Amino acid sequence: MIRKVEVEIPGPGLHEITGRLQQAVAESGAAEGLATIFVQHTSASLVIQENADPSARRDLERWLDRLVPENDPLYTHTAEGPDDMPAHVKAALTATSLSIPVLEGRLALGTWQGIFLWEHRRSRHHRTLLVHLGE
Repeated sequence: MIRKVEVEIPGPGLHEITGRLQQAVAESGAAEGLATIFVQHTSASLVIQENADPSARRDLERWLDRLVPENDPLYTHTAEGPDDMPAHVKAALTATSLSIPVLEGRLALGTWQGIFLWEHRRSRHHRTLLVHLGE
């Protein structure tokens, strides 16, 4: 069973989408199994990260921005703006899919874990995720 989840992302950074994904799992009626979550884009990614202290997200965002800066002279793919190629590199360094067990009809995340869409472009984007629920 596959569910499509559409999200509006206001701009760059880590955006928690745990609730939307939990809702998709609950609506599926699956009690147990494995949820594979896939983002259908090349300039955004998915991560499981701490959802309690926002400073952890800010530190991760700053660290990745420092690692993959805009306007690097090595970039040749520049037609879509200075944030495009860094977004592709950032997506390649992180993940475009996650696998999470489903127990008792819910994603089996730890106490401080949340699922985040990491938007790597500067502008607002509409992002599509697919949630595959298997046994």
